[in-house]
Amino acid sequence: MSLLVDHEETQPVIPMKFMVDRHVYYQDEFHHNFYCEKPETSFIDNTLSSIKSKNLKSCLSSIVPVSYWMRKYKWRDYVLSDIISGITVAIMHIPQGMAYALLGNVPPIVGIYMAFFPVLIYFIFGTSKHVSMGTFAIVCLMTGKVVASYSTSVNSSITNNTLVDFSEIINNHTIPTVYSPMQVATAVTFSVGIIQLVMFILRLGIISSLLSKSLVSGFTTGAAIYVLIYQIKDLLGLKLPKRKISHFKLVYTIIDIFNALNYSNYASLIISAVTISIMMINNELFKPWLEQKCSMLFPIELIAIVSGTIISKYFDLPGQYMIDTVGNIPTGLPKPELPTIELIGNVMVDCIAITMVSYTVTLSMALIFAQKLHYDIDSNQELFAMGLSNIFGSMFSCMPVSASLSRSLIQQTVGGKTQIASIISCSILLIILLYIGPFFEPLPRSVLASIIVVSLKGMLLQAKQFLEFWRLSRLDGMVWMVTVVTVIIIGIDFGLLIGLITSIGTILLLSMKSYACLLGQIPNTELYLDISKYRGITELPGIKIFHYRGGLNFANRNYFKSKIFKHVNINPQKEFESRKKEARKKSPYQNDLNLENNENLRCIVIDFSALTYIDPSGIAILHAVYDEFSSIGILVCLAGCSGPIFESISKYDQYVSAKTKLIIFMTINDAITYACNKFISNV
Repeated sequence: MSLLVDHEETQPVIPMKFMVDRHVYYQDEFHHNFYCEKPETSFIDNTLSSIKSKNLKSCLSSIVPVSYWMRKYKWRDYVLSDIISGITVAIMHIPQGMAYALLGNVPPIVGIYMAFFPVLIYFIFGTSKHVSMGTFAIVCLMTGKVVASYSTSVNSSITNNTLVDFSEIINNHTIPTVYSPMQVATAVTFSVGIIQLVMFILRLGIISSLLSKSLVSGFTTGAAIYVLIYQIKDLLGLKLPKRKISHFKLVYTIIDIFNALNYSNYASLIISAVTISIMMINNELFKPWLEQKCSMLFPIELIAIVSGTIISKYFDLPGQYMIDTVGNIPTGLPKPELPTIELIGNVMVDCIAITMVSYTVTLSMALIFAQKLHYDIDSNQELFAMGLSNIFGSMFSCMPVSASLSRSLIQQTVGGKTQIASIISCSILLIILLYIGPFFEPLPRSVLASIIVVSLKGMLLQAKQFLEFWRLSRLDGMVWMVTVVTVIIIGIDFGLLIGLITSIGTILLLSMKSYACLLGQIPNTELYLDISKYRGITELPGIKIFHYRGGLNFANRNYFKSKIFKHVNINPQKEFESRKKEARKKSPYQNDLNLENNENLRCIVIDFSALTYIDPSGIAILHAVYDEFSSIGILVCLAGCSGPIFESISKYDQYVSAKTKLIIFMTINDAITYACNKFISNV
């Protein structure tokens, strides 16, 4: 076929009619004549060839990305933007770090450590130029759950739910092991780092794709509600009992809050109300106006912390009104210390969920910026960078780190170009760690709780996405709802597991229930369309074209068989028995059966152009369908199989030694042409 060209407009004109003149292609004939089989190579051969193709310089650039992009850093164009971005992010790190550290049941200073030590490692090994590593509310909350489960202290040996039998301890001469919250937190961080490095070695960066959009949205929404309710005790200044439980913790927390409402600290309530009101007014009114005027961020969270600290100190709020404060904040850097190794086995299972969440959030943010600003992200290298960052951070009193949604957006919005902004941020935080930390000791915890609550607005508004998921797909809506409810009622880690199982279950359900229909021909063309959806479509006499879309495997093989029987309106077994009875009635002394006396249906063409996968059970059911229809004189042909599908069928026929060989054509038109010629020759 050649295109007609109009020389005046120099534009190709597609002809309205064309004719194809070729002989009918069996797919095995076409495969034999045109298929170019590539030489098989082993995994070791591929690995060695890739290593040989790379020199030392390229290997170093892939493992240590900073060695590559720093050589191309445009100091005159980028340095000022990175400095401004680094200062802005450092200002955000201070309130967010201190607030989110409370979610992890560790001292507030840990949040500043997390914004310093792991970030230095990510700067060297990370591939994203714009994510802001450090504290993230959901990851800190999940870590806090593990800390609360495994940490103990002498003063908390007896709680409302635990009674220690000291006589039994004395008789057995055993003393229960006591782990501090920091020991548990660093063990969790170290375990998360180890898991991420193992995932990097196994090249499992793609595993984050298992978390669908509906699952991530439902999980973050449920976790945001969890965090919100968890902050009520600090907002109201309540004293709640500690519960050593793993599941339904939020339900018990709500019960404890209602039981303790009469003992609320009204000073904490007033501080929380004022702080939240001022921050909401700033975010809804002043902040949008300021963004139109300049790109600088108004640090309302830092102002709230500084103001709260000054007011608490000079009006002696802790002494006058019994307000809970941040407490002791040490100066200087923490001494490097190995995590508690014996705890790793206990917390490893919980760390899997933390690893998945932290990596998925970080990679999602990195991909968003990479797509927007046109650069590449290596998902496996991100695992390597995060793993080393967490292992290094675990030696300096850090919880697991993740990219922050809000800080990353701010870092890019105010003009950040590279991870140099993170180094500027670390420099400012180093000054705070060395000299300014104790200034925040009188800060009321209700101020930090207020900052957390206001920052949750974006994640809470994700609840609106439920209607979108439900309208587009009921199954996605169900995944969202199941995840949210499970996270809130049972727990964050269990909610993630149930949401993941539900999400995978929907995929399996869709793969089992595939789409099937009959096709008809647009007259005088080679186009075949669904007869139930298009007008002017005609079915060819004596031929049924059965279209099947999806996978064909052991789970849905019976579904496929029932669908083809239903659409062609013939059950071969019943048809065979009915014909056998009719033959006996006509000639009781003759048992021979004329199986070709079928005037209505002579051929079934199965269109597999949309078949995505087939396994041996699926191929076996194809042979069964072929044999059953052949027994009543109906020809079955396959058409449009993709290369992998055809190869699977060929291997089955070769190794299983099927009695009959399936007839496979390149296109529907080839199969119909063959069938028509066969019918004519038999007449």
